[in-house]
Amino acid sequence: MSARVLIVEDNAINRELMDYLLRAFGFETMKAADGAVGLEIARRERPDLILCDIQMPVLDGPGFAREAKADPVLHGTPLVAVTAFAMVGDRDRLLALGFDGYIAKPLEPLAFIQAVNASLPAALRANGPAQPPPAYTSLPPSGMTVLVLDDSQVNLQLKRDLLQPHGYTVVTADTPAQALRLAREHRPALIISDVGMSEGSGFDFIRDVKADAQLRDIPFIFLSSTHWNEASRTLGLQLGAFRYLLRPLEPQVLLAEIEACLPQH
Repeated sequence: MSARVLIVEDNAINRELMDYLLRAFGFETMKAADGAVGLEIARRERPDLILCDIQMPVLDGPGFAREAKADPVLHGTPLVAVTAFAMVGDRDRLLALGFDGYIAKPLEPLAFIQAVNASLPAALRANGPAQPPPAYTSLPPSGMTVLVLDDSQVNLQLKRDLLQPHGYTVVTADTPAQALRLAREHRPALIISDVGMSEGSGFDFIRDVKADAQLRDIPFIFLSSTHWNEASRTLGLQLGAFRYLLRPLEPQVLLAEIEACLPQH
């Protein structure tokens, strides 16, 4: 049984990062961009854990904690502050406000999941990556490198935070030219590329990869949130991609697709 976690965070990048990490480890998530909406969701859905930012519009973290701990429905729900203000005495101050725990930003994926687990009963904790698990029973061999090309820094960070806890070495690039140089330097086991970018395109990049005798056999996955038409998918596969995947995509599905494309080990 997986825990249901409510994320109350006004910063979209932080909110999506926490959501991505939690879902990758099997948790069910709910999200709110301010404390007032978060309080409504919490009262309606009764999550197993609430992660709450401190500085938010409408209703800030201290106000959320005050309301939640005074609510007969929510007062027993674990409430953990997630904040960038990591100073001496902050933990005691947050506990005095009504929070049950404290996670510091910037988030480190494994430490974040460990802190979430520590706030939950044993029966609701994540024991490892979400199902379905990869076909291997241990982490990938040390040095198995995945090259990720995307012109969005948010997307690059999400891929790093998903893959690194599973034992992969992740190399990132935000232009096709940079990705081609890094591919030649690192000889990755797998390449994951966006399609539409501000400089060039994923289609141009895969053409360059397949034209290079040292790179052409590397498995290649397209992952796009914009090029959903069948013509783009057909072209990507004709150019040599193993997979043409569309975002949004559940983390466990992406992990399974990646493992299926990797050389057997």
